[in-house]
Amino acid sequence: MLSKLRSFFFTAPMIVFSTVMMGSMSLVASFFDSTGRRQHAIARGWSRILLAVGGVKVVVEGVEKLDPEKGYVLVANHSSYFDIPVIMASLPLQFRFFAKQGLFRIPFLGTHLQRAGHIPVMRGDARASLKSISDGARMLRERNLSVLLFPEGGRTLERLAEFKEGTAYIAIKAGVPAVPIGLEGMREILRMHSGYVYPGTVHLRVGDPIETAHLTIRDREQLTKELHDRVAELCGEPVSCP
Repeated sequence: MLSKLRSFFFTAPMIVFSTVMMGSMSLVASFFDSTGRRQHAIARGWSRILLAVGGVKVVVEGVEKLDPEKGYVLVANHSSYFDIPVIMASLPLQFRFFAKQGLFRIPFLGTHLQRAGHIPVMRGDARASLKSISDGARMLRERNLSVLLFPEGGRTLERLAEFKEGTAYIAIKAGVPAVPIGLEGMREILRMHSGYVYPGTVHLRVGDPIETAHLTIRDREQLTKELHDRVAELCGEPVSCP
């Protein structure tokens, strides 16, 4: 009960306030920086504020495996709306992510996403989705940035779901390493269909990067399975059967 009261009277208002404040700063910064790097730095600050006001402690393992000067396809499990703040606050990389097309239509939020360089995805339209995937691969090659993907396709209620092959396709097409990331304890922080943020400790584990330069598009199914199994190990869930 005390956790719910804290969340309702303190955490939720602070999240709204910090989101409006930092979002406004990001929007202003976007007029002076077309690369999105300042917006990303502001988003990292926003993420740390959210974790602080939510009483969320993040234990990070394996971050030394990442080179801040390289681009990666970051592949993580997705079980909470707090996943992105945890990842943004913890990884020393410039990365963008794919977001549902509908989010780009929301006033203020959509403008921020577009100007920061994030990539819209239209679900249910195969041609549009393929274009988004191609845009993401081209961004990785040309701008030396990383991209964050949740290959389950959405948040999961209980356990890790099957991965969609688009993630492997992007990594192979761009020729950059795919990095499995496991998040553990996220459902206890912010449960699905709940508006309450509960204080606690979560774990973010970075796995060994998987090189893709030698792979072809025909290898995407095997890469998808390997990523699924590595993420499962990192977030403490059973791996798939061979």
